[in-house]
Amino acid sequence: MRIRSVKAVYPNYGNVISSWRTHLWQIVVEIRTDTGVAGYGYGGGGLASLPIVNGHFNELLVGKRLDSPDDIAKIWDHLYYESIPYGRKGIAMMALSGVDLALWDALGKAERRPVADLIGGVKKEQIDVYATGPDSEWYAELGVAGQKLTHRWAGTTDDAVESAQNARLVMGPDAKIMFDVYMSWDAEVAVRMATDLADFNIYWFEDVLTPDDLVNLSYLRPKVSPINLAGGEHEFGVAGFKEIAEHAAYDIWQPDITWCGGITAGMKICELARRHEIPVVPHRGGEVWGLHLIAANDACDNLAELVLGHRNAAIDNLWIGNPWIESGKLSVSNKPGFGVKLNEQML
Repeated sequence: MRIRSVKAVYPNYGNVISSWRTHLWQIVVEIRTDTGVAGYGYGGGGLASLPIVNGHFNELLVGKRLDSPDDIAKIWDHLYYESIPYGRKGIAMMALSGVDLALWDALGKAERRPVADLIGGVKKEQIDVYATGPDSEWYAELGVAGQKLTHRWAGTTDDAVESAQNARLVMGPDAKIMFDVYMSWDAEVAVRMATDLADFNIYWFEDVLTPDDLVNLSYLRPKVSPINLAGGEHEFGVAGFKEIAEHAAYDIWQPDITWCGGITAGMKICELARRHEIPVVPHRGGEVWGLHLIAANDACDNLAELVLGHRNAAIDNLWIGNPWIESGKLSVSNKPGFGVKLNEQML
């Protein structure tokens, strides 16, 4: 089959966190083929990424063959090469991610196979979930394997200690407890936190420094051990993760499949991680885009993130058919492609 049309749209979100996300949250990419099959992907970059997909990428994609994973790999390389002058990282790669995922979805639908089957087959039937947010009681009821707390440095460790203490009490002694600090700590704060949180068996600190500070991250790792340093959601493509590997910056890699270059880049990142014996836990991996990679790839830990927030928080139901937690776990469906449908009422 051949690609007939490519279209990216920015949904009408009603519940986006006030931040850069307000303007640059996720896009939907639709790829239609001459056989009538349509594939859908989820990318980043918001309104700024639409001209990339609807303009330059559209010109490059229409008419291309889409019959195999090799065809997708060739298309990825072509789009990446042609966008080098303005791309390589950031919004252009986020846009490419959405296109790549739409290609995999279309191929899966054409072959009536899940994406996980196309990229190696399901190796993990049930995947442990960790929840990101403050609602420990709800997460404990769901039976998930862990909780990731968010923290911003405000001059004291007291609030982090209180949060960790409550999470450990509610979630139990075996749950994984993590902190996402979103680049608000420096190395000195991280060491202090490791000491003050030592009683709570913290699994990882995430995004402690900026993604550009790989040298200092490598120095920091042994200082906070046995707590792991995790990161990589703000890195792009296998080239970016080669730099991470060269600096030994993180104990755990966290590529976001909707930002880093899609499934195609994710598989290359996983292969690199395997060679360096680094576990991969994709950012927002409980969403179907990362979940298929986790299920099919041995380099990925059996652990998927769902950003759940509060029990009664309002959410945007953009993708219909997302798998939900059962006994603390997620599973990919056997439906073709990624197994979800677009809620067109949000467009």
